[in-house]
Amino acid sequence: MTNRLVLPSPTDEDLRELTDFRQDLHRYPELSGEERETARRVCEMLAPTRPDKVLTEVGGHGVAAIYDSGAPGPTILFRSELDALPIQELGEVEYRSTVPGKAHLCGHDGHSTILLGFARILSRARPTSGRVVLMFQPAEENGAGAVAVVADPRYPEIKPDWAFSLHNAPELEFGSAKLGVGPANCASRGIRIRLTGSTAHASRPADGRSPMLAISELMPALLACGSGKPLGPGFTMVTVTHASMGAESFGVAPGEAKIMATLRTVYDDDMEKLVAKVEGLIAETAKRHGLSFEFSYDDVFAASINDAEATTILSDGMERAGIKRVDQTVPSVGSEDFGQFGLSGAKAAMLFLGSGPDWPRVHTPEYDFRDELIPIGIRIFSETLAICMENS
Repeated sequence: MTNRLVLPSPTDEDLRELTDFRQDLHRYPELSGEERETARRVCEMLAPTRPDKVLTEVGGHGVAAIYDSGAPGPTILFRSELDALPIQELGEVEYRSTVPGKAHLCGHDGHSTILLGFARILSRARPTSGRVVLMFQPAEENGAGAVAVVADPRYPEIKPDWAFSLHNAPELEFGSAKLGVGPANCASRGIRIRLTGSTAHASRPADGRSPMLAISELMPALLACGSGKPLGPGFTMVTVTHASMGAESFGVAPGEAKIMATLRTVYDDDMEKLVAKVEGLIAETAKRHGLSFEFSYDDVFAASINDAEATTILSDGMERAGIKRVDQTVPSVGSEDFGQFGLSGAKAAMLFLGSGPDWPRVHTPEYDFRDELIPIGIRIFSETLAICMENS
């Protein structure tokens, strides 16, 4: 019978220092692709934990700290995110953002602090086999970060057999965690559509080719591409997020229109079908109104799918940590680029850690990460690692 591996817990001094670090990090948010200073500060906090190797500038400003047992075994990756959001913070905490229009309103400052606390545990109890990689990932908010990390030429040095992550979830009971096998987060992507005709004097609109009728038809037609089905196979949703037409002038009939929309599905194959349908709709509408068109995509997120074996290990880690599990029966409608680690070959799973239903929701101006989650997150990761080590 395998002996149970017991890892140490963070000390009270650890938790004070980690909380101070998290709150200070909160003051200085950096957006996706801009996380240079955040990464530098993470490296400073990692140094006393003596990782065997630290890779920097991974997929941008990502940091990967490697703790190597020197013995054969799996590579186990735990991921957090570095980036903040382009939103003005309206909360009144004393450590609120000092950067106008930018703030840590999704909890990535807290997730990274949990990982730094876990690094302290690893400094006192090195892995008994294989390797542990702590991946501080850039650019999660725009979907570019995990793709860039996996595409980095050094990724083979850290390519995991197992990958785990967590995200705070204010809608859940404090200290509980939601986890399930299968889809954890929806696939999504943003589409930018441009329709081009030609301008004319407002008194002679027939001299030009206005996109007015086309854009007025296209917006509801895009919405109608949503299936109306519940979250699961065949679910599709289209949300128009922005539209504009022509110049702000009373004397010019417009010659150009722009639409931005978000496409959303549970599964990647459904996304391919939805993309084909939307692109066909754009082409047909533009042709019917004598317009040229073009489109491009941003914020592309693959579906994040929890592997069954990885979910079992993470669930057992939660149980050992004394965390109440809430079964995730449907995915989060929001997107998360952690799914890229699963697509790269890892058995991956992600859980949602409850902040309490009275806590402000993520991406709202009043949100702040709840510091009491730091020791809980460390404990979940420690117990999950212990189970992986016991099984290897």
